[in-house]
Amino acid sequence: MRKVSLQDIYEHPITQKYVRRSGMAHAISVAYHAFHLAKEYEVNPDWAAKAGFLHDIGHYEWYTGGEWDYDQYREYDIHPIKGAERAHKLLIRLGEDKLAAKEISHAILFHTESALPKGNVELNAMQKVVHLADEKDKQPGDEHHYRNIDQEKERFLVKRLDEKIEQALAREIEPK
Repeated sequence: MRKVSLQDIYEHPITQKYVRRSGMAHAISVAYHAFHLAKEYEVNPDWAAKAGFLHDIGHYEWYTGGEWDYDQYREYDIHPIKGAERAHKLLIRLGEDKLAAKEISHAILFHTESALPKGNVELNAMQKVVHLADEKDKQPGDEHHYRNIDQEKERFLVKRLDEKIEQALAREIEPK
């Protein structure tokens, strides 16, 4: 049994403020991609979906003169660092397992190389899953951050993913 559901995370005001700002439709889509990749990479599907959902919770809006400034974003962005910290704090507040909160936060930290020093970083399986899930949903010009769906559909999709996670976790503990 999970301590914290995606619905718990979705409904929290911190999530509504920061995930909505970076794109709720994108967050939900990445959570689904991460859930589906979790089996292939043999990682916890609950943790993968949560990390996928929260991966952009640290986004800052880089605007110059009212226009999105991609150059500033690429040069100065540290959203994975801020996101890892913000997600960890949120998950702990909600009562998430401490190891789960740590692993989810690490996956958020390493989901993109935009804030990492240049060089080779060896990702673990969970971090790869979240990176790949994010890449699957990207659109040219970062349009994936601007897709919208209504809140009723958001809630439906989050609830449905929670059900899929519960089913997947139940299959893992069934006797063989």
